[in-house]
Amino acid sequence: MRLQTQDNSPPTSSPASGWQSEPIADEQRYRAGAYQLLAALLRGVPEQDVLVQLTQLAAVQGQHDELATAMSLLGLAASGTAAQRIDDEYHALFIGLGRGELVPFGSWYLTGFLMEKPLALLRDDLAELGYERTATTHEPEDHVAALCEVMAMLITEDTALQTQEKFFQAHLDSWVDRFFEDLSQAKSAVFYRAVGRFGRAFIELERQYLAMQV
Repeated sequence: MRLQTQDNSPPTSSPASGWQSEPIADEQRYRAGAYQLLAALLRGVPEQDVLVQLTQLAAVQGQHDELATAMSLLGLAASGTAAQRIDDEYHALFIGLGRGELVPFGSWYLTGFLMEKPLALLRDDLAELGYERTATTHEPEDHVAALCEVMAMLITEDTALQTQEKFFQAHLDSWVDRFFEDLSQAKSAVFYRAVGRFGRAFIELERQYLAMQV
């Protein structure tokens, strides 16, 4: 999944490209980085360099801190799982024969069907923000990875926190917890259970952060 600005200029930041050139506060950089990481793990089979970077999270410490624990477990999972196993997991979870174990789209979680009203509302909001799909993207914009990409771009482009909070509430808040919970318990998952736990912990912290700022 890829998004771009409607004037066809490249986005300020993308999960694959690293941080934007203009410096942003550490707090915002960490938020953007978490969204970028989730997008990289969920949009497709993660690249080897992403998995190598993940192994560094195994050293994260934080007693009684769920996000720190989830980060450490994700690092350990990356260290202890072969790349081919992660590839197999991804296909079983999200592709499968006809359909994977999970369907990572907002419309599916909110209505039980794909391409429903939540997607139409999302497209309206993306257009208002100046974002559109790239020509090579074929999946609907309500894929969880695409939504994480949008949040990362909003942060790195220093978009008003009220706008970030509005987008989060409208398009992630009502369903993404259930997605990450399902991922953390998926039968086909070993490595991706740790991804689900990390996603759930980060989203809870993000929810609290946005509520305090607005």
